[in-house]
Amino acid sequence: MFGFFETGLQHFYWGNGLMLLIGVALIYLGISKKMEPLLLIPIGFGILLVNLPLGGLMDYELQITSQAEMPSRVVSIEVDEGAKISEGDIILQLDSGEVLAPIGGRITEIKTSPGQEVTPDEVLAVMITTAQTELPVQPVGLLSRIFQYGIMWQVIPPLIFLCLGALTDFGPMIANPRTLLLGAAAQFGVYFAFFAALLSGFNIAEAASIGIIGGAEGPTTIYVTSILAPHIIGATAVACYTYMALVPIIQPPIIRLLTTKKERAIYMKPQLREVSTREKILFPIIASIIVILVVPLSAPLIGMFMVGNLFAMSGVTERLSKTASTAFIDILTIFLTLCIGATMTADNFLLPRTLLVLVLGVVAFATATAAGVLMAKLMNLFSKQKINPMIGAAGVSAVPMSARVVQKMGQEANPRNFLLMHAMGPNVAGAIGAAIAGGVFLGMVG
Repeated sequence: MFGFFETGLQHFYWGNGLMLLIGVALIYLGISKKMEPLLLIPIGFGILLVNLPLGGLMDYELQITSQAEMPSRVVSIEVDEGAKISEGDIILQLDSGEVLAPIGGRITEIKTSPGQEVTPDEVLAVMITTAQTELPVQPVGLLSRIFQYGIMWQVIPPLIFLCLGALTDFGPMIANPRTLLLGAAAQFGVYFAFFAALLSGFNIAEAASIGIIGGAEGPTTIYVTSILAPHIIGATAVACYTYMALVPIIQPPIIRLLTTKKERAIYMKPQLREVSTREKILFPIIASIIVILVVPLSAPLIGMFMVGNLFAMSGVTERLSKTASTAFIDILTIFLTLCIGATMTADNFLLPRTLLVLVLGVVAFATATAAGVLMAKLMNLFSKQKINPMIGAAGVSAVPMSARVVQKMGQEANPRNFLLMHAMGPNVAGAIGAAIAGGVFLGMVG
């Protein structure tokens, strides 16, 4: 009945089914539980779309060429057009040797025949793959084109930082500069995960890309990974954005483990000193100069972050600020999160190394949370004016999710507490710290 065209049913296998369940679960959490729906719904639907075989949304085309140094003759063709192949499978036999599949995918065209003579670098076959790879592939799907030219070309992540800058108020951090230390301390998770990844067998570029997950800043993670280790960008991006959305689940047990009920109940006056408009205007200018001079490769992220903030704080660029903080960031977020979900094909995701990236991502978040809390407790040993150590957990950027977690737990411990503004200080400091850490890794590895 359907012989005149190919359906995806014959290519559907248990891995696709499992990924569909994961995608639906993320959509459910976003809609029913309202857990960061702007992230989880498009990521979940991207997972769903890309695990329906032959949809082609995340396809890349790869040409298989002859690697022989001299003209060769085709002895036999070992695969049929349309056949699914795995990395290392034999595609053709030449008299000079075997031609192996460099990556998993599906053969769409055989461009030669038995007995034909082929020259060096001549195209022998064409295959379609959804894998993230460093091979010279060409995007041919809707989402793979957006992913390639928007994300892999490092365009969308810095632009999202511009929008985040327009949404950010550095006032709480300027009013209480001590919170900079909490944001800096939380970056311990980045470096802990980096060394943990090295010990787990990842190379230094991959380890840096995994470590930056601990910064809990999606655009930073994607930007760094797209440069250093593009073949694992799907895993690192999914880990970062998923765990950001799951901060209300990940952070509370760690905070409770490291603090007493009495510490969680420490009262902090809700009113911070008033920060002048002049201070708010000068901060992004001064911060850009200092940070970029010290860590030059952080310029695309820090520069966009600070110019977006200057749009908002100057008061004379309302149109730019409003555009960046509303329609523009919504459009970029849709593109980014759909593409992130679309990297999670069963063939890419259900691999030991990918699952290990997810585990190390949790380790990064957990250690970053713990480091922020412990730094706050250390500061209390030398400070007359005590701070609630829970605000240290907000140094895990994840703006503003981690600050909301602190606010909720603070009111549970002491109904008089209103910690949101205090937590926003380390929260935005963590965003700056993550961008700096990304620049450090790029300078160290790149």
